[in-house]
Amino acid sequence: QVQLVESGGGLVQAGGSLRLSCAASGRTISNYVVGWFRQAPGKEREFVAAIFRRGGHTYYEDSVKGRFTISRDNAKNTVYLQMNSLNSEDTAIYYCAADLSLILSSIRVAVEYDYWGQGTQVTVSS
Repeated sequence: QVQLVESGGGLVQAGGSLRLSCAASGRTISNYVVGWFRQAPGKEREFVAAIFRRGGHTYYEDSVKGRFTISRDNAKNTVYLQMNSLNSEDTAIYYCAADLSLILSSIRVAVEYDYWGQGTQVTVSS
């Protein structure tokens, strides 16, 4: 099994940036599809971005395109989410998730991921 630990959340002013990290242990993260999801109070968990296994193709939710970048460092066994131009609507708990056999059509579906981190809080003040 793979274990995931997120870090890098915090409080930031609108327009600022944060970089979230999802450190994996137990398995090689490049063999997995890794997704970032977020959940704001009173809302359902929503897809943010994903990076596909091996080749590393990336996918984004429309509202974060051009602002967020997902990337992977194979040497560090870590996936990152660089978040720029943050606004109050980005405030949420951010989770990384991984799955070994996920297909492309399912990468936006949270229940399809088998492994989850504990989450990291991102708060954007306006």
